[in-house]
Amino acid sequence: MSRLLLDTHTFLWCLADVGRLAEDTRATIADPHNDVFVSAITGWEITVKKAKGRLVASDNLSMLVEERGFTHLPLTFHHAEQAGRLPMHHRDPFDRFLIAQARTEGLILVTRDGHIRQYDVATMEV
Repeated sequence: MSRLLLDTHTFLWCLADVGRLAEDTRATIADPHNDVFVSAITGWEITVKKAKGRLVASDNLSMLVEERGFTHLPLTFHHAEQAGRLPMHHRDPFDRFLIAQARTEGLILVTRDGHIRQYDVATMEV
């Protein structure tokens, strides 16, 4: 059993069902024995990018997380402290929060972002 945290782009690709995910990654995410989490940070990132006109996405993200059988991962004060303590290898605040959550909660971060691999965090390539 694996415990996965989807990076924002990974979550969007799951929703769009585009062929950007490797078949083994798609199978791992779909495996009912695995726990798949979507962070509140992902909801925030998508909403911010939508407001700036940089992204088109559903207004019902929370519902889509549940429909896909994923689990909501709330942001805690501890996650925020951990994100603030990370070295500045990566300046994207959304990704820094995801890294902190993955590390704190013992999750594998499913991402294509090579910068994330500079941190001590388990990752899975999309």
